[in-house]
Amino acid sequence: MGRHQRSETSGLISFVICAAVGAVAMNFYMEYAPAIWQLTQRRFMVCAGIVAACGVISFIVGYSRKSKSLNLKNGWLAPIRRVVEIVALSVVYGSTIFLSSFALIGAANDMMGNAIFAGYISSVCAGFAGVVGYMTFVQAEMMNAKTIASLLPFFVISGVVTAGVTTDDPYWYHNNFSQLGDRTTFAARMFNSTLMLAGTCIIIVSYFAISELVTTERLQRLWHDRTKTDPNRGYMIPHFMARIGVLSVLLTISGLAFIGIGAFRYTPHNLMHNICAKGLPFVMLLLFVLLPWLAPRISKAVMVASDLAALVCAAFWANMMMGHNTLTNVEALAGLMFLGWFIVFSRQIAAIEADRVEAQLLHAQMMENGMEQHDGAQETEIESRIASDR
Repeated sequence: MGRHQRSETSGLISFVICAAVGAVAMNFYMEYAPAIWQLTQRRFMVCAGIVAACGVISFIVGYSRKSKSLNLKNGWLAPIRRVVEIVALSVVYGSTIFLSSFALIGAANDMMGNAIFAGYISSVCAGFAGVVGYMTFVQAEMMNAKTIASLLPFFVISGVVTAGVTTDDPYWYHNNFSQLGDRTTFAARMFNSTLMLAGTCIIIVSYFAISELVTTERLQRLWHDRTKTDPNRGYMIPHFMARIGVLSVLLTISGLAFIGIGAFRYTPHNLMHNICAKGLPFVMLLLFVLLPWLAPRISKAVMVASDLAALVCAAFWANMMMGHNTLTNVEALAGLMFLGWFIVFSRQIAAIEADRVEAQLLHAQMMENGMEQHDGAQETEIESRIASDR
């Protein structure tokens, strides 16, 4: 079997194992958990936690199995970096699976009713755990920035929607999103945790994106001598390290701003909360406007779309200042715009990665063909000399 077929087969095995573990674990919990932990919300949290744990373990096994750097052949740096990547990606997957599962379980409970749904919760846990185990194992084999970024909207939307549905403040929408997290209730903790984990996801995906841009640039400089006789010397990016440094700082600050909004609630930490909440739009504007200079290998269509996104956000802000809109709508639009831009940006990085791999294969084939032609020419020359000597 080839690589993809082996991945699918291993994913099916992971599905069966995770489904069995989910059913047994949930049945054990329902049987022996104390009465205080049999409340609806806590039961859903445990079910989502079991599903997330199955998904994370499946991902770790799949990602570690394909890795060739978890040894000490090349020193300690490579395995340490790989372990950090595994932990970071596990955080992304675990948080995304937990929030998405919690939202879906809550929606199913609302449709069926609490009394009926309680009898099916073990089966639901087994089904979710099996599906998650299959998906994470297969994705671990084909991991790239596009895969991670595609999880981000599901993660954020599920967390915010769950917080909005379960909050005990029906008027939060008339003020701003900060009011949704400005409490000590379960909904507020869910909202703040979603923002903090979203910021962590942004930083992690940014790390993969920056690494790919650096790898691509190094290969371009390796393949071309950048002299006047090189026809591709104009393809090199001047001041590349300065540009990539600014891009790294802006992406990291945007992730830290999301973390700060969730970590510092408005009531006890209004100054820090406002710095993070009001500073994020300026970071977004710099990313959108400076994208042609920061990452010139990105498609021009993405650059135009970034400028349009900045203009739309500015128009909605002006409309709100005139009293025709609410701050919550502007914040929701800006957040969705940034997440949408970040997903498109990550998919562009994944496309650059695919093109780089294809170019490496083509370059290797050309080098191999060149060596064969060179060897053939040498053999012909030797044969001609032998014939002349005769």
